[in-house]
Amino acid sequence: MMAAPQVDVLIVGGGPVGLAAAIEARLIGLSATIIEPRGGPDSADGGSGSADGGSGSIDKACGEGIMPGAVPALARLGVAPHGHPLRGVSYQSAGRRVDHRFRSGSGLGVRRTELSRALAGRAEELGVGRVADRVDTIEQDGASVTAAGVTGRYLLGADGLHSTVRRLCGLEIAVPQQGRRFGLRRHYAIAPWSDLIEVHWTPLAEAYVTPVSHDLVGIALLGPARTDFDEAIASVPTLASRLAGVAPASTLRGAGPFDQRATRRSFGRVMLVGDASGYVDAITGEGIRVGLAQARAAIECIAAGRPGYYEREWMLRTRDFRVLTAGLVAVATSPLRGAIVPAAVALPRLFGGVVERLAR
Repeated sequence: MMAAPQVDVLIVGGGPVGLAAAIEARLIGLSATIIEPRGGPDSADGGSGSADGGSGSIDKACGEGIMPGAVPALARLGVAPHGHPLRGVSYQSAGRRVDHRFRSGSGLGVRRTELSRALAGRAEELGVGRVADRVDTIEQDGASVTAAGVTGRYLLGADGLHSTVRRLCGLEIAVPQQGRRFGLRRHYAIAPWSDLIEVHWTPLAEAYVTPVSHDLVGIALLGPARTDFDEAIASVPTLASRLAGVAPASTLRGAGPFDQRATRRSFGRVMLVGDASGYVDAITGEGIRVGLAQARAAIECIAAGRPGYYEREWMLRTRDFRVLTAGLVAVATSPLRGAIVPAAVALPRLFGGVVERLAR
């Protein structure tokens, strides 16, 4: 028999979704502890230079665009990170361009380190505990679950694409290696030239341009393995021209492969949230919005004493993301890739409708 629970909710992973889940728990009076080997947002895994968030800041290669629906979701948690307003999305390729401005409010371009700091500060304010350790085993019975020497009533796996929790619980599905996509990201110290997220489509990859402050722009590249960042940027004349002579302001970071799957999202008293629960692709930029929705759903199920409902809630709250993202990736990795921007230009109302659906 295991020890009595020391905390209501154990959360493995101190990224944005794990921090959001901890905040959700505290807002309804549940105790929460985060297990994260890097400690806090100002500990290990950092680079140098202001765009890297300072020495020791936790960072990740991501597009850093928060869709309009995620901005009020963060505000509801009491979190307001500093960033740059995002008013819409622009698809561009070979001289063709179609813009759509959000009708549902503005999004926000935010450095990953800034988002982590804002969430971590709120979690600390609410009394969320932290354990700087790695999870190598998970043990559970009918009343509790233990990891890294801490026992909780429930455990949330929020430990990213390559989730240890998912693997330890036997929830991982092997995904074919062929066609898997990866991401690269770098910043440039230049004033934003647009308040839109620019998506430049090249024959093999997409370059996402996201302003994250008044003097910093992030560029995320999504494409197949071994995509060369500099070659891809050089293949977009308008983008290469803007960046000519501008030195990179951060180190080049990578992430992926993106396609990760789970047999289901729960196993006894363990639930998976965020990328750990399964991920399609970063092509629609919805990771934070969807992750926040999952975190809220998991805590609501725990509070109601019905953790078994989480699978259904996960399916409902991620349905649009999964369907639209999978469809767009299927086209983007097919011979029809070159027709995406021309089709969006020819059917602006359809393009706008898809953007709005994803922005909610």
